[in-house]
Amino acid sequence: MLPASYFAWALVGVFLIAAKEWGRIIDNQCDVTQWSFTCTVGILLVALNLIVPIDAVWLSHQLHPIYLAILYIGALWWLASLLLVVTYPKSAKFWQKNPMFKSMFGQLTLIPCFVALIALKSIGSQASPYFGPVLVFLVMLIVWAADSGAYFVGKAIGKTKLMPAVSPAKTLEGLLGGLATTMIVVAIVMYYSPEQELGLVVAVTLFVALVSAVGDLSESMFKRAACIKDSGTILPGHGGVLDRIDSLTAALPVFTLIYIAFWM
Repeated sequence: MLPASYFAWALVGVFLIAAKEWGRIIDNQCDVTQWSFTCTVGILLVALNLIVPIDAVWLSHQLHPIYLAILYIGALWWLASLLLVVTYPKSAKFWQKNPMFKSMFGQLTLIPCFVALIALKSIGSQASPYFGPVLVFLVMLIVWAADSGAYFVGKAIGKTKLMPAVSPAKTLEGLLGGLATTMIVVAIVMYYSPEQELGLVVAVTLFVALVSAVGDLSESMFKRAACIKDSGTILPGHGGVLDRIDSLTAALPVFTLIYIAFWM
């Protein structure tokens, strides 16, 4: 298994690419702005790795206070982001032409997600060293199931626009189809861990799927305000790295906090 410290530094590289792509959202015309934002996020990620060594992330089953504080800040950001999405385009009046606000939004999107990935990956023991990676994969399954279900159901029967000002292609029927598809993940969890409370697993899965939709809509909002279709070109046909992890940036911090509250 990849050592957690290697995993952390590899994630720094991935998130630097995502930061460069967020820099394009901040200012599509200015490379200096894009690189300055990328460097700022890079410094924060490297400092975080040095201040909180990987073996200090969890101590006596307690998450490091710095990590916990960042996760709470991330959760508050996604609540604020939901309000921005719901009230768009009116909400864009105070941030659309303000690079400082958009830079702050990028940091609040990327850094809590990074922290959540490290925190989940680091959960484990000698008896179950793969437990943390399984949790990370579980969140990814929820997001992939929700995205896939929303896409296919929306294509088939989608008629009611969900947020036409933000993402005209998304429909309410697609969202409901995506939520229904996540029940596959619930079935997998209950099959391998039948001791879990079914109601809690269903509630957490649906809530995380809804939060992931906020992450997707949030990035769509920022791209629409910046008048760009894709965040980057590193993944031809799929948009950028940021386009691939937009739902996860919201789902991972929220799931980590829920896991700490109910299962730690």
